[in-house]
Amino acid sequence: MAVTSSSTLPAAGPSGFPELFFMQESEQRNLTLDHTPFTIGRRADRDLIIADPRVSRDHASILSEGGDYVIVDMGSKHGTFVNGEKIERHKLNTNDRVEFGARGGPCVVFNPTSVGTSSAREFLDQISGIEVRSNASDLEKLTFFLEAARKLNTTGVVDEILVTLIDSTLRLTGAERGCVFLHDPDGRLRLAAGRNARGEAMTDETTISRSILEEAARAASAFVVTDTAKSADVAQRKSIITYDLRTVICIPLRKTKVKEKALDVTLMGGLPEIMGVLYLDSRYASRDLSKVSKDILTTIATEAASLVENARLVQAEEASRRYQQELSIAASIQQRLMAVTIPELSFATIEARNLSCRDVGGDFYDVIPTPEGVAVVVTDVCGKGISAALLASILQGMVYSQLCNRVPLPEVVTSTNRFLCQKSLGEKYATMVIAHLKSSGELEFVNCGHVPPLLIDSGSISRLFESNVPVGLLPDMEYSSARRQMKPGDRLVLITDGVTEAENPAGEFFGDERLERAAAGHSPFRDILSAVRAFCAGRPLGDDCTVFELTYKG
Repeated sequence: MAVTSSSTLPAAGPSGFPELFFMQESEQRNLTLDHTPFTIGRRADRDLIIADPRVSRDHASILSEGGDYVIVDMGSKHGTFVNGEKIERHKLNTNDRVEFGARGGPCVVFNPTSVGTSSAREFLDQISGIEVRSNASDLEKLTFFLEAARKLNTTGVVDEILVTLIDSTLRLTGAERGCVFLHDPDGRLRLAAGRNARGEAMTDETTISRSILEEAARAASAFVVTDTAKSADVAQRKSIITYDLRTVICIPLRKTKVKEKALDVTLMGGLPEIMGVLYLDSRYASRDLSKVSKDILTTIATEAASLVENARLVQAEEASRRYQQELSIAASIQQRLMAVTIPELSFATIEARNLSCRDVGGDFYDVIPTPEGVAVVVTDVCGKGISAALLASILQGMVYSQLCNRVPLPEVVTSTNRFLCQKSLGEKYATMVIAHLKSSGELEFVNCGHVPPLLIDSGSISRLFESNVPVGLLPDMEYSSARRQMKPGDRLVLITDGVTEAENPAGEFFGDERLERAAAGHSPFRDILSAVRAFCAGRPLGDDCTVFELTYKG
């Protein structure tokens, strides 16, 4: 955990400092508040990194003020909540619950007096001592189960939920065996969990009637037989005879209505979508399956479907959270890899900035001093996101190493192009400009399908249109360079197409004309960036933007 200051806090918890209990979906951990300010957000350099799209990069901060601890919202987009109330600044008290980005979102409990858990297995341990009276009413049984279902609904582990569900169902019904079958991606019913009345796991499904399962799922209706000996329809089924079953209960798990959809999801024939089947059986005939008790079983099946569906959603959200966390780490690594130290040169000055439209991007620039002067490169990898960022990192390493070894510019791009084409990266290619400016003012450059550079001479702007094809398209392509002589005060401006293709709220492009007007000002670098921001008027960038300015001093 990064320490951003050395301000010492008074002792408050067992460790001598206040504590935070962090919760996000199934993740739970303790943190020690051993310094202030304690920063919270999505950025990789925050003390508490929360990889959730609802959380801002720099979301909130905890401060120490006169022995008190204060949570301050740092202008987050979706807000900070303390005990359900949205705040900008709030003095923290023991057990205060602070949520970030949304009610019910990631949260911390300040200096908690106790730490709870929502594990399905631990919950089962808690209720295992509770007995359902043999003479309990149907309403009492239903209330018991619904309470269990609500508590289980807070977990995110499908297997644990199903096992706990079956255990509760066996206790409620008095059945000997219970199973949940779920449809796999191929539509086949697969045994997801099974238990017997002794609490032992069931893995053998050969003694369960597959035909009954499939009939119940196909008909989307309950299959309940309380005495198989008196039912001609099932008395001759092989599995029932083999295992000597007298009671068989098979209830479809209907998928619940999805909030985002106005209508129930249906399959062909207009039947509700079936997620799977709840199966119970016994080797004795049941005498208490009244109509109300059958309703309880239907309620159990409904709750089971809801539990499975919600648990899968939680798992999907957890996978998304982990992906966001990995993406944040990848962005941090890329930023470090591509961090450029602009050298101090006696004959030139350089200013450059890259604006990524996502956490990771495909634009990069680099500056490499040479014995004769300085080499610069600006590259734009096609596409966005992780794949573009990965290719950009590879290209940066290749170009950097060759320029350091004083490889001629045409050979640098020729070997880079050959490498990309040999790796068969599909439609991945890159545009780039590599330029070498000597201290004498001699400029050599290679343009590979990139936006034509601007050469500014005493306010007069010319475009350098000499160009080759992008790298990564044609394996046998030979590249050539062009030359210019720069005079003191001349500026070379390189951009990526994210600048000219930046859009305003009306959908218009920034374009070449606005680019040249901005470049004609006193400071092209700053003026171009300012003009793009003003033009976009708050609309997010649709592509990465890079602006690079090289001024020759002579």
